[in-house]
Amino acid sequence: MKYGYFDETKKEYVITRPDTPAPWVNYLGSPEYGAIISNNAGGYSFAKSGANGRILRYIFNQFDEPGRYIYIRDNKSKDYWSASWQPVGKDLKTYRSECRHGTAYTKMQADYSGIHSEVRYYVPLDRAYEVWNVCIANTSAEERELTVTGYAEFTNNSNYEQDQVNLQYSQFITRTVFCGDHVRQMIHANLDQIEEGSDVDDKIVVSRFFALKGAKVTSWCGDREKFLGRYHGYGNPAGVAEGTLCNEGNENGNSCGALSTVVRLAPGEHCEFAFLVGMKEEPEVAEILASYALPEQVCGKELQQLTDYWHGKLAHFQIKTPSEEFNAMINTWNAYNCFMTFIWSRAASFVYCGLRNGYGYRDTVQDIQGVIHLAPEMAVEKIRFMLSAQVDNGGGLPLVKFTHNPGHEDTPDDASYVKETGHPAYRADDALWLFPTVYKYIAETGHLEFMDEVIPYANRGEATVYEHLKRAIDFSMNHLGKHGMPAGLYADWNDCLRLGKEGESTFVAMQLYYAMNILRKFAEYKQDKETAAYLDEKQEELGKLLQELCWNEDRFIRGFTEAGEVIGKRTDPEANMWLNPQSWAVISGLAKADQADMALERVYEKLNTPYGAILMDPPYHAHAFDGALAVIYNPGAKENAGIFSQSQGWIILAEALRGHGDRAFTYFMENAPAAQNDRAQIRVIEPYCYGQFTEGKASPNFGRSHVHWLTGTASTVMVGCVEGILGMRPDFYGLHLTPAIPHEWEEFEVNKVFRGCQLHIVVKNPGHVQSGCDRLLVNGVRMQGDYIPQEVLKKQTEIVLYMS
Repeated sequence: MKYGYFDETKKEYVITRPDTPAPWVNYLGSPEYGAIISNNAGGYSFAKSGANGRILRYIFNQFDEPGRYIYIRDNKSKDYWSASWQPVGKDLKTYRSECRHGTAYTKMQADYSGIHSEVRYYVPLDRAYEVWNVCIANTSAEERELTVTGYAEFTNNSNYEQDQVNLQYSQFITRTVFCGDHVRQMIHANLDQIEEGSDVDDKIVVSRFFALKGAKVTSWCGDREKFLGRYHGYGNPAGVAEGTLCNEGNENGNSCGALSTVVRLAPGEHCEFAFLVGMKEEPEVAEILASYALPEQVCGKELQQLTDYWHGKLAHFQIKTPSEEFNAMINTWNAYNCFMTFIWSRAASFVYCGLRNGYGYRDTVQDIQGVIHLAPEMAVEKIRFMLSAQVDNGGGLPLVKFTHNPGHEDTPDDASYVKETGHPAYRADDALWLFPTVYKYIAETGHLEFMDEVIPYANRGEATVYEHLKRAIDFSMNHLGKHGMPAGLYADWNDCLRLGKEGESTFVAMQLYYAMNILRKFAEYKQDKETAAYLDEKQEELGKLLQELCWNEDRFIRGFTEAGEVIGKRTDPEANMWLNPQSWAVISGLAKADQADMALERVYEKLNTPYGAILMDPPYHAHAFDGALAVIYNPGAKENAGIFSQSQGWIILAEALRGHGDRAFTYFMENAPAAQNDRAQIRVIEPYCYGQFTEGKASPNFGRSHVHWLTGTASTVMVGCVEGILGMRPDFYGLHLTPAIPHEWEEFEVNKVFRGCQLHIVVKNPGHVQSGCDRLLVNGVRMQGDYIPQEVLKKQTEIVLYMS
């Protein structure tokens, strides 16, 4: 079943049926002011923190309520509806609706009873408030008098939990008043006489506003109960049904902002105005509102600024291939998903409530990889930040606090850190994610001097980027298990796989092997022969261990428990085949050619499904070891044989590195949201963003996806497609062009910004092969092999690759 389509010209997803199987959302704003909105206007807003800066209330895991509602009432017939299908929910036989989610804005159009409405929701670029730009048009043959009401439900406390749970406190600290063109809500309102700069028990007055500009306020309400009415809901609020609001505020109850205006429209006439929401003090509110006296002169320009900004970022890498689904994801939605994950980490969605008080180390370092080819200047700032969250022993802080203060942080070795963050120990893999991320940045930009940039450690001291990476190797080498492989510590990438402090992870060992490959490139560039020799020695030892201990006939095992149990043997009754060791054996360069192909073939045979490869199989049930926490999940869910989406990017990349274009693209299509647009009732979540996991074949809900938007999948799949399928593999001195594509593709194009040059790349595949280079021409000059040295690039560079 299909609920919408991709408009790639405008880079929008257009929802034509509002009764989607779940709320399909978009992200507005930035961490300074964030807003999440669904296709039916549900969602919430916050300033800086989803946990401690919550402005608009939202009830999680329920019915996508409340939200940013616009109600329209015909004062003659007394019929009313909403500008989004919900919350009123008119019969879709008579109510036509369209929602367009774009890059940092959402547009909702509706037609009902001879009235056309359009609401454009957005947060202006570099601003910390939101705008609901409303346009109402009379498409009927008679004059109409309408009452249009905007509704925003404030939280009674900026802390999400206090608002939802601690009602004996939060209900008695809030007050709303009317200020001519806006409702002002004050939290801890009774402290308004306290001297400025002082507080009472760390409490101060916090102000929010809900305003109307471009039209006259005819009535208002600041009390939720009075707006809704006893035994009414958002679909039939008494204030809307009655045609006028109560003109009363709230004290000792639930606050809201509701503003009505009466408009009279002749046939063919329209009007435009704007509602605004934010968390500001009155002097700044007055300044903001003054600039929206004529919304028709402001809102269009602001929306164009947003479009120009985001489309400008996306323009750094655009493709044209025979696959519309691939184009839609790489050009727009996977890219935009990468930016949202890069910006928001795991902070706030309709699943994440915003209570996490920091950045997960490995999450954030991996997220950076997805935007390096699009916005390297943004990526390097976050790389610096994450390097400054590395402890001087080489490990990463498991959780990097939002208040991170480099050089002055406690670590998992300190009880205070454990108490504050809840993270009791280091994870085995955190710092190892730095290697591909730092390398990809330097290779993309040619910014080789970055290796020598000095960055502080989290707890004390400072060092160059190169030294930071050497310390990361040291951390792994100083934490080895009894076999000499990296110890499992608290956990590796799989939080549900606790091998024990002295257990050993094959996955992490392969990451270390890969990290040594990368650090050797740095050492050779810096002519650091001592480090290069050390890496040669230790990598050879590690490689032998992995081959001797971890290769099990036709697959790599997952690791060893502290007690010496082998995880992932071919003969195990449960979890005898794991996905990540097979893909990472290829990515790391450890696996021999025949070994790599055999392991990948077993993945396809044993783990692949129509929705992607499951994480392991069979699921845990009766034979889980003590640290196999995945057993707590139902079969086919999450880490217990679910299709963990982040891992799909690695299997795509692994197949592409082996030149298996058909197989790499198969994995892409199986898990790509756009490829499931006509099966939305099965996938459930949005067909334009990735989810954390899809229920596997052991689940009765096989194919249903969960945990939308904020997932490392966005980054890993982007890397798997750009570096793997499309073959864009830069190094320190230029660019390898090594695509691995479906054999039926005859040609594809890439427009890529690379080191200040605009590359127009055409790949021709007349022989219908999956990989291989016959000849490569740059501005008409034939290159050696598939490599493009930087010195041959011009501001406008034409590149043609012929595959064979």
